[in-house]
Parts: sequence; C-alpha cells; structure tokens
Amino acid sequence: MKKKFIVINDEGLEVEYDILFTFDSDDTGKSYIVYTDYSKDDEGNIQVYSSVYDPKLENPQLEEIKTAKEIKVINDMLNTMIESTKVRKHINEKD
Repeated sequence: MKKKFIVINDEGLEVEYDILFTFDSDDTGKSYIVYTDYSKDDEGNIQVYSSVYDPKLENPQLEEIKTAKEIKVINDMLNTMIESTKVRKHINEKD
C-alpha cells in the first residue's frame, strides 16, 4: 500500500502525492522525503519532488531544500535508488 499525503497548493486546490521514499542524511543531519504527483514535465518525464521534514511530528511540515549540499545528497540518493531498481529488475528478468 502506497503512502500518500495531500497539500493545498497556491491556488487553494488539494494535490495528492505518493511518497516514493524517505531517508535520513548523516551529512546534513536532516530527514528528507521524496514524492510525486505523477505529473509530467515538458519532456514527458514524471516529476519528482523533495523536501526536508521532521518524521517525529504527527503532521510534519515540508521545508524547502536550501543548499547545494542538500541537493547533492538528494540526487545521490535518487541515483542510488534508480540503480538499485535496475539491478532488481535485471535479477527478476533472469528468474
């Protein structure tokens, strides 16, 4: 079962997002959430978003990614997840 959350956007509309994954970074000391609404960019790629959040809160607030270091940490984790998925897919195809 996918985990979801709803955000009220700038136009006052509810937008539902699926949580792809969350992780904690030792490098920044923060927790991150990576999520999508499956909308596509101009090139047809599914848009993925990330934010800082506090998993200890009952209703955590999403906070903006503020530094290049945080962007690198998130991109590194995304790349790791993509590579992991490719490996699993390849293993499953051989079974």
